[in-house]
Amino acid sequence: MSDIVVTLPDGSELSVPEGSTVEDAAYEIGPGLGKDTVAGVVDGDLVDKVTELEEGAELVIVTEGSDEYLDVLRHSAAHVFAQALLRLRPEAKLTIGPWTDEGFYYDVTNVDLDEDDLREIEEQMADIVAEDYEIERFTMSREEAFDYYEENPFKQDILDTEAADEEEISFYRQGEFEDLCKGPHVESTGEIGAFKLLNISSAYWRGDEENETLTRVYGTAFTDEQELEEFVERREEAAERDHRKLGRELDLFSIDEVTGPGLPLYHPNGKRILDELADFAKGLNLDAGYDPVETPHLFRTELWKKSGHYENYVDDMFLLDVNDEEYGLKPMNCPGHATIFDQQSWSYRDLPVRYFEDGKVYRKEQRGELSGLSRVWSFTIDDGHLFVRPDQIEEEINLIIDNILTVFETFELNADVALATRPEKSVGSDEIWERAEKQLKAVLDDGDIDYYLEEGDGAFYGPKIDFGFEDALGRSWDGPTVQLDFNMPERFDLTYTGEDNEDHRPVMIHRALYGSYERFLMVLIEHFNGKFPLWLAPEQVRVLPISDDNLDYAERVADELREEGLRVGVENRSWTIGRKIQDTHTDRVPYMLIIGDNEEEAGTVSVRDRKEREENDVDRDAFRAHLREERDEKRVAPDFLD
Repeated sequence: MSDIVVTLPDGSELSVPEGSTVEDAAYEIGPGLGKDTVAGVVDGDLVDKVTELEEGAELVIVTEGSDEYLDVLRHSAAHVFAQALLRLRPEAKLTIGPWTDEGFYYDVTNVDLDEDDLREIEEQMADIVAEDYEIERFTMSREEAFDYYEENPFKQDILDTEAADEEEISFYRQGEFEDLCKGPHVESTGEIGAFKLLNISSAYWRGDEENETLTRVYGTAFTDEQELEEFVERREEAAERDHRKLGRELDLFSIDEVTGPGLPLYHPNGKRILDELADFAKGLNLDAGYDPVETPHLFRTELWKKSGHYENYVDDMFLLDVNDEEYGLKPMNCPGHATIFDQQSWSYRDLPVRYFEDGKVYRKEQRGELSGLSRVWSFTIDDGHLFVRPDQIEEEINLIIDNILTVFETFELNADVALATRPEKSVGSDEIWERAEKQLKAVLDDGDIDYYLEEGDGAFYGPKIDFGFEDALGRSWDGPTVQLDFNMPERFDLTYTGEDNEDHRPVMIHRALYGSYERFLMVLIEHFNGKFPLWLAPEQVRVLPISDDNLDYAERVADELREEGLRVGVENRSWTIGRKIQDTHTDRVPYMLIIGDNEEEAGTVSVRDRKEREENDVDRDAFRAHLREERDEKRVAPDFLD
C-alpha cells in the first residue's frame, strides 16, 4: 500500500498510509494526540475522526482544546434534543439538526410544539446527558437507509441529494436513538456540560417557501454552566438592543404587512439618521473625487442579460411585463453605471472615472428569510463604481480602503477582513480570475492588513474584499466591500484610448462604504443601543421647562440652538419635571436642558445627559459652542459633563 502526504497547520507535511483516517494521522503525530482526537478539519470542513484522508489534504486535528470542539459538542446536543423529543412525542418526524455559530437547531414536523414545551424537553435531555450514552457511528447501505426512512420523506430527500453518490450511509446511535448523520460527535452524551433550549420558530424545508413548513427549535450547549450563563446574559442584552424592538420604541422605521414584507418604511426619526449617514458618505466621496450619478429603479432585461445578472440573479429578481417587454427592478446599480461610462469617449488621461450613487435595489429573498432591516426586499446601497487603468488598481483600492477604515473609526466599530475568491457560479476566464485575486491579495499584503480567505464566496463577476462590522457585543455583521471586475467591462465593450492611440479595456471596481444603509442602520441601532452620537441622533436636545411659566424662555433657548442647525424639541406638556426627564431618557435624547425660574432669571440652563450627569447654571453660549464642536467632529462619546 502506497503512502499519501497531508499538510499540517504549521505547513509541515505528514506521510501516512493510503486509506488512513484523521485519527490515524493523529496517532502518527503522537499517541497522546491520537487518544485526544475528537474530530478533524480537512480542507476547511469539520469532519468525523474516521474520515479517510486523500493526497494533498490540509489537516487540522480537533481536540477538546480546539475552537472547533464547541461545534462538535453542539452537534451532539442537537441529537440529544432529537432523542428527548422522540421519547416525549414519538410521532414527530425529524429533518435536519446542524450546529450553528451560537448553538444548534433541529427542524421537525408532524408535532405541535410551543415555548411551554421546552422545559419538559430540557428535563428529558438532562436525563439523556446523565445516562452518558456512548455515541457510536455505524453505516447502512443506501437501500437499507432508504427503507429505514420509509415513513420520513425528508430523510429520503437527504439521501437522494447530499448522499446521492454514497454507497455506505453514515448513522450515529446513542441509546435507543439513531439518526442519519455525517458527524462529527463527541464520545458520549455525558460530555455535554451545559445546554439550554432557546426558542421556537418556523422554517421551510430547504428554505423554499413552496415546501412544507417545519417547526425549528433552537438551542445551545457549552462545556460548563459558567459559559452558558455568560452566553444567556449576552443574549438577553442582545435582545434588549434588537433593532426591531428599538425601531418601534424610538419610532425609526416599520415594516407593514399591508405595504409588503421586506419593504421598510422610514419614519421621520429614521430618515433623519439616514440623511446624516448619506451626507457623511457624500462628503467622503466628493473628497475622493467621485461624481454623483443617478439611475432608475428598473431597466429592460436586455441590460441584465448583457451584464450577466439575468442568468445569475433571475430567480432573485422582480420581473414585470410592460407592453410585452420584460423589465426588471434592479438588483444592482453597476450595469447602469457601466452604461453611463459607455456614453462618451475616454482618454487614458481621464481615468480613473469614479461614480457614486445611493441606489435603491430590489432582491426577492425568501419570505421566511426576511428579518427586520438585516434581510429585506428593498434596500439602498451607497454604491461606487470606478473605471481605472490596470496600473491604477492598487492605488485606487488603497484609497477606497482608507475611506472604509474612516467609517469604522468614526463609528468606533472593529473590522474583520476577508478575501473572497471565485464562486462556483461565475463568469469570465480562469486567467482573469487568477489575475484579479492576485491583485486584491497584493493590496492586503502590502497594506499589512490582517485578513482570512473566504473560498468560493466572491461575486459572480469578480473576487472581493469584504469588511465585517464588529459591534459592541462582539457580533460580526456584513459591511463594506471592494470588488475587482474584469468581466463587466468586457461584456459592455468598455474602452479608453491609451497613450498608443489604441483602444484598451478599463478595469471596473465596485465598492460600498457602508454595504447598505439598511444593514448599517441595523448595526448602529444595536451597537449604540439606540443611544446615537449627537450628530446622528434624530432629536439632539430636548428642553424641559419645569412649569408652563418657563415655556417662553424654553422656546427662546430652543430657537437659539435651532439657529445652529441642531434638532431641538421642547416638552410643552403639563407633566411633572420628573416625568419629563424620564420620558427624555426613554427616548435616548443625548442632552436635556432643564429650565426653571432660577435658570430663566440668570439666563442660563441646567444640562443633563443620558448618563444622568448634570451641571447647573451653564452659560448658553458655552453650551452651544460645545454642541457645534461635538456635532461637527462626529464624536461618539460626549465629554461636556466629563
